[in-house]
Amino acid sequence: MEELAEEAGITVRTLRFYRERGLIRPPRREGRIAWYDDHHLARLRTIAGLLERGHTLNGIADLATTLDSGRDLAEVLGLGEPTEETPVRLTPEQLADYFKDDVTPDNLATAMELGYVATDGDEIVHISRRLLEVSSELVRQGVPLAAVLASGREVRRHAEDLAGLFVGILRTHTAHATEDQLRTLSRAVVDAELSMALDRRLREKEDPRTDGTA
Repeated sequence: MEELAEEAGITVRTLRFYRERGLIRPPRREGRIAWYDDHHLARLRTIAGLLERGHTLNGIADLATTLDSGRDLAEVLGLGEPTEETPVRLTPEQLADYFKDDVTPDNLATAMELGYVATDGDEIVHISRRLLEVSSELVRQGVPLAAVLASGREVRRHAEDLAGLFVGILRTHTAHATEDQLRTLSRAVVDAELSMALDRRLREKEDPRTDGTA
């Protein structure tokens, strides 16, 4: 314990307090000897980093519980890694840098449920760099992360329906279409339709006839 506290730059008293609060896992014991390892040190450094970013010990304890009980990377990637998306490895402190105070146990649990994030040892893995960056930008623009995740759930549902529609049509009528062709054709249709739908919605907002005036 003394060696771990020294390596982490904290006192033994603080380390004992963290253990009592359940912030770090119990050590491996061999008789009267308690062995700590790199995972304990990584967790202590995570605690220090989150404290520096303004998180409370209660909040960190809740986050630790969520991470320890959440989905691991093997479970999320059970159907295979995404073919076009780039996963991103993050420390909990780096995740806090992306989303600030919105890194809460509830939001983290929702992100894990959706398969956006998973744990791999002491790291958090986001399944898609593009989704990570656009989600972070939405939060910076003032959209609560909870609303971003709720929207993501709806988008996921519609995306699954669209994928099923296009795969069914193309495989039925173009038996020799490759996977790349399926992706390219499907995305082109969705991109065009979404662009036109946005045009219609934005025009509705700008059209003075929609605000009740003559």
